[in-house]
Amino acid sequence: MPEAHCTVLWIDQVAVATLPPEIDISIADAVRDELLAVVNQGAVALVADMSKTMFCDSAGVRALVRTFRRATESSTKMRIVVGTLAVERVLQITGVDRLIETYPNVAAALGSSSKGGGG
Repeated sequence: MPEAHCTVLWIDQVAVATLPPEIDISIADAVRDELLAVVNQGAVALVADMSKTMFCDSAGVRALVRTFRRATESSTKMRIVVGTLAVERVLQITGVDRLIETYPNVAAALGSSSKGGGG
C-alpha cells in the first residue's frame, strides 16, 4: 500500500484532510488522488487543511484545482485552510483563492458558509 500523504478526519459527512508540509511535483499526484478518494467517499464538504504547508508548487496548485473540479461535479463543497504567507501568495498569484474559498483556520472553514479571508 502506498504511503499516505494526507490524514483525514471525518466529522459526520465533512472531511478535514491535513495536507503535508511540502507539496511539490514528487507527491502532488498522490495528494490529489487522496483528496479525490475523499470526494468519492461521499463527503458533503472537503476542507483541505494547508495550515502546516510551507511550500506548494504549481503541481500542488494543479492538484487542488483538479480536486475542486471533481468536488464541484459531485456537489461537494471544498475549502482551503491557509496558514502560511508563502502558500497564501501562491494561491493569490494563481487565482486559486478566487476559485476556492480560503480560511485562516479549520474552525472558520467548518463554521462559515460565506467567503472566508486569509489571515
